[in-house]
Amino acid sequence: ASVAGISKFLPCVAGLLMEKEIEQLSSLLEHPDRPFAVILGGAKVEEKIGILENIIPKVDLVLVGGGAVATFLKIHGNPVGNSPVETNKMKVVETILRDATSRGVRILLPEDFVVTKKPEPGSPSLIVPSDQIPPDYIIADIGPLTIAEFTQEIHQCQTVAWNGPMGIFEIPQFSNGTKAVAQALAGLSGTTVVGGGSTAEAVTQLGIAGKMTHVSTGGGAFLRFLSGKTLPGVDVLLNR
Repeated sequence: ASVAGISKFLPCVAGLLMEKEIEQLSSLLEHPDRPFAVILGGAKVEEKIGILENIIPKVDLVLVGGGAVATFLKIHGNPVGNSPVETNKMKVVETILRDATSRGVRILLPEDFVVTKKPEPGSPSLIVPSDQIPPDYIIADIGPLTIAEFTQEIHQCQTVAWNGPMGIFEIPQFSNGTKAVAQALAGLSGTTVVGGGSTAEAVTQLGIAGKMTHVSTGGGAFLRFLSGKTLPGVDVLLNR
């Protein structure tokens, strides 16, 4: 009822927040200032496939971090330890990677990682190259070399969209990558759009949400919009 049903009975318009969301996200997809980068993190690559498929023709650079990167590493034949791999999505990701290459879009994967045996506070951790993750470890964060590279790349961009933390940022010892990306975006003079529940939470916790051009409160709708999919609550307003 709150998304679309009430429109059958009453006049309906977008509120100011929804208007801002649509304007900011539409601008990203239609006429971004370049270079335009998308940063994707979080736990699952499945949630990012729609964004990648829709946005590859529109961007110059994609930075990949978080647990989702394990599937990318597996495709390249790198060991991922105990990090979860979405084997049922590997063919789709391979197709996306080929599409990116044919369009001249760079997809950067981490050079190194912080890894641990257990995603718990105080759990011992190691910093390892991306092709040397030990068998019984999982990816917990991007490493210092990757932080330096990603930060440098971000500073060269005019538009950046970010979805998904770079590691298990809820645990302080695995939050450095997410903090570094957030701070790099906060210092950018161009357009910075942050979306997704945990990503918005991260920049809010760090006290720098106000330094972003836009922090989306749309959650899953943010992902759906960037994936180019229909949003019933938007469509009904256009029809009305």
